[in-house]
Amino acid sequence: MNRIKKLLIVFFTIAFASQIFAKDVPASFADLAERLMPSVVDISTTTTVTTNTNPFPGFQFPPGSPFEDMFKEFGTPQTRKSAALGSGFIIEEKGIVITNNHVIQNAEDIVVRVNGDKEYKAKVIGADPLSDIAVLQIISKEKFIPVKFGDSDKARIGDWVIAIGNPYGQGGTVTSGIISARNRSIGLSRYEDYIQTDASINSGNSGGPLFDMNGDVIGINTAILGKGGSIGIGFSIPANSAKKVVSQLIEFGETKRGWLGVRIQVVTEEIADIEKLDEPRGALVASVAEKSPSDKAGIKAGDIILEFNGTTINEMKELPIIVAQTEVGKTVDVKVWRNKKEIIKKIKLGRLETSSDFKEEKKETDVETPEISEIKSLKIIVRPLNQKDIKERKLPNQTTGLVLTNIGKNSPVNYLNVGDVIVEVQKKKIRYTKDLEDIVDKALKSNQKTILIVIYNNQNQRRYIGVKLD
Repeated sequence: MNRIKKLLIVFFTIAFASQIFAKDVPASFADLAERLMPSVVDISTTTTVTTNTNPFPGFQFPPGSPFEDMFKEFGTPQTRKSAALGSGFIIEEKGIVITNNHVIQNAEDIVVRVNGDKEYKAKVIGADPLSDIAVLQIISKEKFIPVKFGDSDKARIGDWVIAIGNPYGQGGTVTSGIISARNRSIGLSRYEDYIQTDASINSGNSGGPLFDMNGDVIGINTAILGKGGSIGIGFSIPANSAKKVVSQLIEFGETKRGWLGVRIQVVTEEIADIEKLDEPRGALVASVAEKSPSDKAGIKAGDIILEFNGTTINEMKELPIIVAQTEVGKTVDVKVWRNKKEIIKKIKLGRLETSSDFKEEKKETDVETPEISEIKSLKIIVRPLNQKDIKERKLPNQTTGLVLTNIGKNSPVNYLNVGDVIVEVQKKKIRYTKDLEDIVDKALKSNQKTILIVIYNNQNQRRYIGVKLD
């Protein structure tokens, strides 16, 4: 009898627990998907690409070879139409559409297909490469069904989400999953705070929405980790980060980001110990731009920024995001650790887009014919990656690095190829020749035998490679 009672108790306990857990698992996404799909659009773009034919048929110069550029001008110019696909979603009934900047960048014609049916021409209201967000206007007097942004800060790891988009041009595709992680950084831009999800996201999903179970947009699907297809790791721009950019693009056609005028770096355990800080936190000021807001407020190199406008800075990467989202011209309190104590500085923010730092950075990335440089320690010749390279090779917009133009016979990297792009060394991004030289020289002086480099090869595959130093 006691045994029967115990079995009944176990049975009802399992049944009760199943009921509890079943409440958190959707029986179906059908009603939600049916309601949301009319607000998700497929985007197709066309761009005219001009190339010169090879003046020597049957002979191919190595990519990046000086002869390749030298003889290009002798070829016959040919033009062709290049097409691209993406996704987006409607946020206003008058046809305002949100998508990724990389979906429509350099597009001459943009066509938006609504609910897998009607097609409309669209124009760009504003686009922001730094956040990879663009706002489009459907050219039509019709009224459309909008969705709204939700509060992405409330989204928790483990929450159910669905993605709707146009993978591989198939259109109207719904996938489901959960939020796998928060606050991810993958090296695509300076403002990274991605939501990671295992909802399948593939080529063509870019710019599409990530919905919560209320049907609110909590993310803009932007990137995938994998070789051309979903492996269950996708990344979305959080809605709360996107809202301000979107509103500025709609109102001004451009962004207006706050600017401090400092270059920062991670506070390591060693630095925290030297500065007598209780733990590694905040953002270490490496340098201060002359006549910048920080310079005028008395911020100094070596200061550690612990708090900005009442928000604690736990990690370095948090500071650029919160500064960019703060109103230009606003005076804020900045808590700084200096000489083993906290002090408060009042800083009136400038505008990033009009700063000398930003203009210089943009000027450098726009250079199409940079000078080549020799890295003697590696026996290679390189040149900085430029916007033309990024466009032609279809690399991520914010990629920086050095293009290999010559590799010596006895080079430690002689198994690489001309045209490969070195983007990271020892987990540090590479932008200039000096970045690479300094890291390699430091490794040699400390008698390191091997360094880790990251490249994009000629097939645009990202690879990690261990390099043995002489």
